Amino acid sequence: MAVANRAMNVYLNDHLAGAMLGSDLAEQIRQRHEGTPLGDLMASIAPQIEDDRQILVDLMERMDISKNPLKQASGWLAEKASRVKFSGVGSGEPDESAFMALELLTLGVEGKASMWKVLKEVQSHYQPLAAMNLDELIDRAGAQYAALERERMAAGALALADGADRS
Repeated sequence: MAVANRAMNVYLNDHLAGAMLGSDLAEQIRQRHEGTPLGDLMASIAPQIEDDRQILVDLMERMDISKNPLKQASGWLAEKASRVKFSGVGSGEPDESAFMALELLTLGVEGKASMWKVLKEVQSHYQPLAAMNLDELIDRAGAQYAALERERMAAGALALADGADRS
């Protein structure tokens, strides 16, 4: 079994930075929409996204890949910026903010699914990967994506069509 190479190190660290942002963003959406159907959906998806982030952290530890502090700081900064961007403060439009937050989260979940798929392609080369049920993670990411995509499309229709007839 191979030792993680530089490309694997960079790849997993990049995804970890994205996973940190995604986990925090999912929790932001859940909190902002508590008591609504979107909040209810996020109450089930946000913990899954955090669990997926932790699975990635555990995998990196088993592969003896250190967290890159610069990428961790970048992810932290991006999360802090997202709090302002998606709060509605910038646009003053909560529908637009919800749409943009859902769009970013949906893209992140799609990226996570892509990561699990490529790791499955090299699974036989790394003992820690060989021990993982990547099909389950791929399926879970697919279910997350489908649910988020429905909400993203509905939020996009609401945000982008609002006031269009008055133009």
